[in-house]
This record gives sequence, structure tokens and C-alpha cells, in this order.
Amino acid sequence: MVRRVALSDDQVTAAIGQLLDEGTFAETKADFLTALARKGETTEEIAAFARELRAKSIQPPLDAQTRSREILDVCGTGGDRLGTFNISTAVALILAGAGVTVAKHGNRAITSRAGSADVLEALGVRIDLEPDDAARSLREHHFAFFFAPKYHPAFKHIAPARKLCAQRGQQTIFNFLGPLLNPARPSAQLIGVSRPELCEPMARVLQSLGVRRGMVVCGQVSGFKFQVSGSATDVADSRAFLDELSTLGENRIAEFYQDRGFTTSVMSPEGFPLQPAALADLAGSDRNTNAEIVRRLLRNQERGPKRDAVLLNAAAALFVAGKTKSLVEGWDSAAELIGSGKAEAKLNELAAASAR
Repeated sequence: MVRRVALSDDQVTAAIGQLLDEGTFAETKADFLTALARKGETTEEIAAFARELRAKSIQPPLDAQTRSREILDVCGTGGDRLGTFNISTAVALILAGAGVTVAKHGNRAITSRAGSADVLEALGVRIDLEPDDAARSLREHHFAFFFAPKYHPAFKHIAPARKLCAQRGQQTIFNFLGPLLNPARPSAQLIGVSRPELCEPMARVLQSLGVRRGMVVCGQVSGFKFQVSGSATDVADSRAFLDELSTLGENRIAEFYQDRGFTTSVMSPEGFPLQPAALADLAGSDRNTNAEIVRRLLRNQERGPKRDAVLLNAAAALFVAGKTKSLVEGWDSAAELIGSGKAEAKLNELAAASAR
């Protein structure tokens, strides 16, 4: 690793075997993950890790009819540490309300106060479905949540090493592998990453994993301020990025589709009817607060910048799912799904099914 030589697929397989081996010391695993990160993970290495770990996941028994549909996942890697509410969770429910089959893969909060699992649970949606029940929910309700610890039980053997890396302030390949490991094997994905340089490699990995339609995005927060430790002075930080499409600055995008080639671009949100907003307008809090934000959005009671952020990301998700021909059309369609009550009705349907 000192020579910065990329790992072969066979070496990745061997490395994962050691990482999942409870007999290997956590310090040894952490040292390997740290060295890999400092070398810089290649697209081929990320893809090899994803393939190997997906093969070890518990896979739901999806029937042929469900599998024949476009199956979408929409999620972010997390790690932007900007404290926004659960935008992708709201988007997933809107897409399910549009009749898109949504296989949402996620976890409880790790780097935020409320993860997708926490918020869905607070909304009354089951997050711990057994594989058969999750497959049935996808078939009958066009939505199922795949709780990462349930479908990747071997990850418990990596957790102590990841904790050590976090204590060292070291991000690892596992900080952005999550969206690539959906056990339902979605055919379409919208992924948000917290570093713009990850857009293209993550999209290339998605393509190599057999995803038919994919978009990876990173949104800049223009004029973001942070407070310097020990100082009362606010300092502008041009390196603040959301793992979502941003209404607050330019967006880096890498995308590919069956009927189109692979493209990268920068998109300004100025072409959409946005209200003036700052990062504080997108702030979230704990699971119950964020769940109430999602409820208000789906009930069409939230009309401010939070709605704009959801509409922009839902527009992209509808486009990736093949439901619309442009993001502008997607914006209008998402607004109609909320205004007509279809999005709220889908949440109520899922909560009622979970209560049975």
C-alpha cells in the first residue's frame, strides 16, 4: 500500500475476508482502511468492494413482475455535516406516490441527528421488514425500506475498525459505499455525495454494477459560513457541499442512461422558481422534528425553501426513474404529486400497512 499500487479484484476479495473476520484485530482493519484511503480508492477498487459486499448481503426474493419494473433508490452518502433535514426520504415517498417502485436503502443516524431509518420509523413506516415482507411491500405498495444492518449482518465485524478510523479523523471507503450496496439491486439510482470529485467515479461504479439509469450529484452551498475555533469571526468556506442537489449554489452532476451516453455537467438552480434561501432554511433536527417536516411537506403545508429543495431533488429522481423528460417537467410533476395529495396518501398507506 505504501507504493500506492491499486488492489486487484482478488486482493479486494482477500481484504474483505479479513475485514469481515472477527478474529482480525480492529486496529489491523483500521490501519488497512486508513492506508487505502490515503492511497486514494480507484473506481475499480470501489466497484470490486461493492460487488463483493453486495454478494454477501441478504437479498430479498423479488418476483419477476417487480423485477421487470424500474426499481429506484434515492439516497445520499451522508457526511456533509451540514444538518439539513431528510430530503431524500421525502423524495422517496413522493416518488412512490408517483407509482415508482422505490427500494430505499439506509440506516439510523451516523453523522447526523436523524437518519432515514429514524425518520421513517417516526412516520410510522416499518424499517425492519424481513426479506419476504420487503419483497411483498415492493410488489404491493411500490415501497420498501431495506435497513442496512439487517441486510448486511457481517458489517458488525467492521464497526469497531470504522469507529477507530472516525476517532482518528479518517474517512474510509465505507463512508461512501452505502448507496452502492442496496440488496434489492435497483435498476435506477440517484445518489448524493458530499465531495464533488466523487460524482464521476461513483457514477462509473454504478454503471459497472449494472444500474441502467444513474445520476450522482453534489450541491454547493454558496456563501456558507463557519465559525473558526476560538474566534468570533465568521469565515466564508467555498468548500461546503451537500450530498443532494442544492438550491443554494451550483451542482456537479455525473449521469448515464441506456439511451444516452455518460455525461458530466454543472447545473445552476437558477432556472427553477426558487425562493431566496440560506442553509439555515434547510436545517433539520431530531427524528421527530424531521418527521414533522416531511409530513408538512407531503401535506402541502410547507411552502418555503424546504419545499424547493425537495422539488428539485424529486425532479431529478423522476427523471432518473424515466417518469419525466426533463428536470423542469419533473419539478412540475413533483409539485402536482404533493398538491394532489398523492404523496401524503402514499405515506398514509405505508403507515397503515406497517400497523397491521
